[in-house]
Amino acid sequence: MKPKLLLCEEEIRSIYQQGEEAVVALVMALLKINTDHEERIKRLEDQIAKNSSNSNKPPSSDGFKKPTPKSLRKRHGKKSGGQAGHPGNTLKAVEKPDYTEIHRVQECRCCQSDLARVKIAGVEKRQVFDIPKVKMAVTEHQAEIKICPHCGEKNKGKFPEGVIQAVQYGIETKAVAVYFNQYQMIPLARTKEIIEALYGQTIAEASLISACRDVATRTLPVSERIKAQITRKEAVVHFDETGVRVNGKLHWLHSASTDKLTCYAIHTKRGHKAMDDVGILSKLQGYAIHDGWQSYFKYPVKHGLCNVHHLRRLQFLEERYPQPWVTKMNGLLKEMKETVEAAQQKGMKCLPGKQKNLFIRRYNKLLLEGYRDNPPPQRDVSQDKKRGRIKQNPARNLLEEFSVHKSAVLAFLIDLRVPFDNNQAERDVRMMKVKLKISGCFRTMVGAEIFCNIRGYISTARKNGVNGIDALRQAFLGNPYLPDCISSG
Repeated sequence: MKPKLLLCEEEIRSIYQQGEEAVVALVMALLKINTDHEERIKRLEDQIAKNSSNSNKPPSSDGFKKPTPKSLRKRHGKKSGGQAGHPGNTLKAVEKPDYTEIHRVQECRCCQSDLARVKIAGVEKRQVFDIPKVKMAVTEHQAEIKICPHCGEKNKGKFPEGVIQAVQYGIETKAVAVYFNQYQMIPLARTKEIIEALYGQTIAEASLISACRDVATRTLPVSERIKAQITRKEAVVHFDETGVRVNGKLHWLHSASTDKLTCYAIHTKRGHKAMDDVGILSKLQGYAIHDGWQSYFKYPVKHGLCNVHHLRRLQFLEERYPQPWVTKMNGLLKEMKETVEAAQQKGMKCLPGKQKNLFIRRYNKLLLEGYRDNPPPQRDVSQDKKRGRIKQNPARNLLEEFSVHKSAVLAFLIDLRVPFDNNQAERDVRMMKVKLKISGCFRTMVGAEIFCNIRGYISTARKNGVNGIDALRQAFLGNPYLPDCISSG
């Protein structure tokens, strides 16, 4: 029989009259329904309990009612604000100011005596740093035309490179406009407003689009060399991906980066098909640091996982599935991190073998303890024909990840070049969400590819201490910026 959640009195009496077996069958069926409901309620409560501090959910998903902060960092006992030795950015007076205004004393403020001819006893100085009003300058280029008196040949002077129109915008204007639009992610219409407000000159949207296409073409060779450097010569590369909209359809922005280089690519897919087409992971020589997306593990490279994600998941387990091994594993990972950071500060390239092996033994011991607390689930005999894996609790899932990908979880402990987290990649893709919040989507695939190229170029320049506008200026001059790690490699 198929049990119902609610039975009327007559139905219950009818089942009772059928005998003991009918009653037992009904109770067992109701217990099964109750168990299913409890599991469902647990899953729903788990979903509600997840936020940016205990899962992979972004902070924007927390809503206006923010959860009580539960930082993964330990208290360091230091006062808030700048610490001793911090360089700071305090405004400092200069020895030779651009302009000097003298405020003279004409009379005594007490007795009104004339002080115009009295000798100056001293000067109190105050400096004001300000931006002068900028007005767009117009340079007219005149190419002489001369006719040879001997052969009649008409000769004309050469215009500078890039001066090809009767009237056009200069390199500085185009560099600033592209920087606003592509790096600061200001829409075309608002970029026009900013240029007009700052420089008193209206610029057409078509001119902005043309400038973006121009600089993307000029920097494409640099982007290809950045990609080649990341693929073949970098010891550690951070990977991440995030969803974007292109012409109303879901696409994926893929990021591969280091602390000095950034490479972006846009694709219709998220998984290994996109990664194959991007062409970095399939030829990568160094470590691939990522958040554990299964497509990454299809590539036979050395992997490193983001342990900040693991700490968040452990935090969730402490809140929803408290078990002794969870708290111990949380503390062990943090202890490993502190030990590795101390070794790095001493210039060490690896931990002493004895210390490293002790950490690994403690890690393995906690895994065994976790498996004892979370035995494998048993398949329901009533659902033998159901395909796929048996559903497990979150604790068991995390344990299996810690076991199967142990070398990737502990990569930072084995090789001190490997970071504890994947923050580099997350920083490099974070601003894409700002772009989507501002503009919503890319209208065309070409526009998305232009954005990826320019954004990666400017990001690389800034990572190497080069101003973004200066890097764009160099590109428009035909000499795009190339990092030393590439030019000297």
